[in-house]
Amino acid sequence: MDERPLYDQIGGDPVVRALVDRFYDEMNTSPAARTIRAMHPPDLSDSRDKLYWFLSGWLGGPPLYVERKGHPRLRARHLPFAVSSDASEQWMACMRVALAEHVADTQLREGLDSALDRLAHHMQNQ
Repeated sequence: MDERPLYDQIGGDPVVRALVDRFYDEMNTSPAARTIRAMHPPDLSDSRDKLYWFLSGWLGGPPLYVERKGHPRLRARHLPFAVSSDASEQWMACMRVALAEHVADTQLREGLDSALDRLAHHMQNQ
C-alpha cells in the first residue's frame, strides 16, 4: 500500500493543475455542463486558481487554499448557488473526463472519483 499523499501518488503539482485545467475546459465547452457553467463568471481564471488551490491541499499537498483564503468552508461558499443533484452530476461528469485523462492508475482514479463524488453531492443545497 502506498503511504504517500494522493497528491504525490497522482504526480503532484503538474497533474493537479492539468486536472483543474481539463475540468474547466470540459465545463466550458460541454453543452451537458451548462447548469454549472452558468454558476461561474465568464472568465474562469479565478475559478481555476481556487479549485487548484483547494485540490492541492485536499489531496495532501501544499495547503494553498488555506494559506490564501482560510478554511475552505465549502458548503457555506456554495450556498449562494442553487446546487442541485443535476449540478453535482454535471460537475462530476467534467471531473471524470479530467480524471480519465490524467490519472492512469485505475484503482487510484476510482478512489478519487468516489471521494470527489461524495464531495460534489455534499455541496447540494436544492
